[in-house]
Amino acid sequence: MKSIYDCYTLSNGYKIPCMGYGTYKAAEKKNAEIIKSAIDAGYRYFDTASFYGTEEYLAEAIAMSGLPREAFFITTKLWKDEMGYENAKEALEKSLKRLKTDYVDMYLIHWPLPKPGYKEWKQLDKETWRALEDLYEAGKARAIGLSNFLPHHIENILEDCRIAPMADQLEFHPGYSQEAAVQYCQQRNILVQAWSPIGRTRVLEETLIKELAEKYHVSAAQICLRYAVQRGVAPLPKSSSLERMKQNRDVFSFTLSTEDMYRLETMPQCGWSGEHPDRERVPAQQVG
Repeated sequence: MKSIYDCYTLSNGYKIPCMGYGTYKAAEKKNAEIIKSAIDAGYRYFDTASFYGTEEYLAEAIAMSGLPREAFFITTKLWKDEMGYENAKEALEKSLKRLKTDYVDMYLIHWPLPKPGYKEWKQLDKETWRALEDLYEAGKARAIGLSNFLPHHIENILEDCRIAPMADQLEFHPGYSQEAAVQYCQQRNILVQAWSPIGRTRVLEETLIKELAEKYHVSAAQICLRYAVQRGVAPLPKSSSLERMKQNRDVFSFTLSTEDMYRLETMPQCGWSGEHPDRERVPAQQVG
């Protein structure tokens, strides 16, 4: 990968850019300005979700750009209360209206459980996935996948699906690499994408991250993003600053050494969001 425009090839042959822009909280001012800035910074892959409340602003930013719909790769996701066969199909129709498009490039199930402890999650996930398969076959989603699904959740889908998931979004950054889940997906040709690829403040202040930033003459955030790229993981950074947007995409001019990659892979856990699909969210003060 030499730029954000280089692509991975999903299991169905569809091309997906190796880096995208995450739109979570990108429209808190209720306008499309931040997303439009990301387009101006060169991003063409945008990750949104019904839960984010940014779909309509992404559509507005794309319209403002003057670029054709085909110039963009758009991923959106159905939320926990949109799971189930009929609900999932209806959810995509609503997303398409907000996005002002007749298809999305990729559609994902946002979480495997509607709430921790939900007993019937296996059947619910299968029904929801069957809807995504039908939407894919109808051409309304060019690719389909998952988000926050761990190996035991994915195994449930793979038991009797017609179409295997093509991607899985996971929290992934130095200090929280989810090695078992990443290895599982990559062995099955499921592209791993990283949400929160830069982690949180604590990650950027870690001694190792700061040391490597100085060594490679880049920012701490660039070290985190380059780490994902070299792991074959597609990062989805988000930023409200045009300068940082441009900086975040500039991670292809240097390569982390094998030794430094090992050091990053074996960092003590830090920067975890506290989110886990099978458990209640851990409050920030307890995450550390």
